[in-house]
Amino acid sequence: MDRYLTRELLPPFLFGVGAFSSLGVTIDAVFDLVRKIVESGLAIDIAIQVFVLKLPNFIVLAFPMSTLLATLMTYSRLSSESELVALRGCGVSVYRMVLTAVMLSLVVTGLTFLFNEHIAPAANYQANQTLESALKSDKPTFKQQNIFYPEYKEIKQADGTKNRILARLFYADQFDGKRMKGLTIIDRSQEGLNQIVVSESAQWNASQNVWDFYNGTIYLVAADRSYRNILRFEQQQLRLPRTPLSLAEKSRDYGEMNIFEALDQLEIERLGGDRQKIRKLEVRIQQKISLPFVCVVFGLVGAAMGTIPQRTGRGTSFGVSVIVIFSYYLIFFISGAMGQANVLSPFMGAWLPNFLFLGIGVFLLVRVAQR
Repeated sequence: MDRYLTRELLPPFLFGVGAFSSLGVTIDAVFDLVRKIVESGLAIDIAIQVFVLKLPNFIVLAFPMSTLLATLMTYSRLSSESELVALRGCGVSVYRMVLTAVMLSLVVTGLTFLFNEHIAPAANYQANQTLESALKSDKPTFKQQNIFYPEYKEIKQADGTKNRILARLFYADQFDGKRMKGLTIIDRSQEGLNQIVVSESAQWNASQNVWDFYNGTIYLVAADRSYRNILRFEQQQLRLPRTPLSLAEKSRDYGEMNIFEALDQLEIERLGGDRQKIRKLEVRIQQKISLPFVCVVFGLVGAAMGTIPQRTGRGTSFGVSVIVIFSYYLIFFISGAMGQANVLSPFMGAWLPNFLFLGIGVFLLVRVAQR
């Protein structure tokens, strides 16, 4: 029975992976690449390379959707042709029949983790780098631009409450992999003295754990906002955090990081103290963990819905799959936004859709088993 169900599940699953990933990459990447070929003169071979590198990201998204489609189509067909009735007549329970789909869903979950951790982030990063290099080949390439790093501190008030204020603001126009350029630093970390540093460039001195600033000016301001002093320099060492350099070196888009890289980025963001960025990254990390388990949830939901006695065709199953997928991702985006807004915890913001649809799948399965 397991071999038979597996043979029935694999073709619609592979069809779903091809269909959903092709649809996604066409909508998201192909149209944009064609526009860049026409308007920006992007070489066709580069466009094909970027297209191939974009595919793994959409295959990751296609795995859960294909699992739902395969289980729903397969079990609906077996139900409409009374094969499930025959199996139940032989003493096979509904739970045992659905177990095959759940076990295959666990295998797909492992594949999703593999793609989502080791293949898709690296491919996304390489695709963006290739595209950026091709379109800006006649311009100097900087590793990072507009480096912005705020650092906060908490001040205890007379009534015992704590007030969170900006302690230091670091801004640089560009980072070429070695030096920061066009820097402005507002430093309010010292009691009774504020300083504003404007510098042409700066470089991290690893041997002394300080910043070497070049060709700039330091404006000293007293606590009452009055003028104190102006210091012009050709080279000046300042003991400031290394965090802005870490941000410039490691800053990647969320889709270009695996879980471990995202956790490293989270530690860097925590040094800055920007709660909104920290919260967003915490939710994103939890979503990255929860996404592969959607395969198990969709596998259970699809199998449970398919075992309901009915007579439906493949077109109906595909339509139901689209509705379920749309409902899931709608709740996924809403709960994620609530997690970022601190209405839900990062864990619940990412996992709530999984728990909700898992409950629906278990409920439907129990109802079918009781008939």
